[in-house]
Amino acid sequence: MTQIADMIARATAPWRAALHRRTRSAVGFLDLRMELLIANWIAVMLLAGAVKVAAAPVGARSPAGWAMMFLPFLLVTLAPVAGYRVAAGSFPRGLLSAQPFFRLARLGQWRQLDVAEAHRNPAFGPLGFMTSLLIGLLLNVPVRTAEYLVTIPAIAPGAPQWAHVLVHAMTLDLIVMNFFYMVCFVMALRSVPMFPRMLAFAWLMDLTLQFAIAGQVSSAPGLPPAVGDALASLLHGNIQKVLISVVVWLPYLLVSERVNVTFRRRTRISIAS
Repeated sequence: MTQIADMIARATAPWRAALHRRTRSAVGFLDLRMELLIANWIAVMLLAGAVKVAAAPVGARSPAGWAMMFLPFLLVTLAPVAGYRVAAGSFPRGLLSAQPFFRLARLGQWRQLDVAEAHRNPAFGPLGFMTSLLIGLLLNVPVRTAEYLVTIPAIAPGAPQWAHVLVHAMTLDLIVMNFFYMVCFVMALRSVPMFPRMLAFAWLMDLTLQFAIAGQVSSAPGLPPAVGDALASLLHGNIQKVLISVVVWLPYLLVSERVNVTFRRRTRISIAS
């Protein structure tokens, strides 16, 4: 078995080296070019919000009314930026954050590493397969925001109560989750030990909000059945996406050597040893 493992390792060495180079380049770009991405994000989102307000079926009757129609899109624009600023300020590059006192991930047999050993380990850092998780967290923000822009209209102050409840609930959901997913992205990018727990918290928060929205909006007076059906389909899709993420990534976060070296400062004890 050892010989077979060695043969596989030698055969895949060029592929793994190329993957390491590509992912290191991608992580470096994300770490150093976020300000450019943020500026482009703000410009695109402000334009999209203005278009949504201008194309609203019913407009406002005063400047204050127009401002209220635009406010949800402004808050949605600023939420991930705030998440990035808060996390980047809390976890600057090179910060050696302490390990959590209580260990939750206990699967497998591990040997603890000190800080220097962990950083010298080839498995340290958000590279390789873990870069996919990093990019997925970042892409989650524009994807969910695009769904919001497509499904949620700009409503005037005089719109029915159910419309206000719907817009407020969906806007709050997007603001909260874009904020926390961006915090998770920065924590993964900066190799902060609390990242796996923060991501688990974000998943739990996401699921909780979907059920809370379903309960709040479904009880809004005058909600048209067609709107209720469309909302149920949207929330069901959101729940499915979160559960798929949990199924795909939770085992990886628990047993991956790279995750454990990077965030838990421990390496697997081999059977041979």
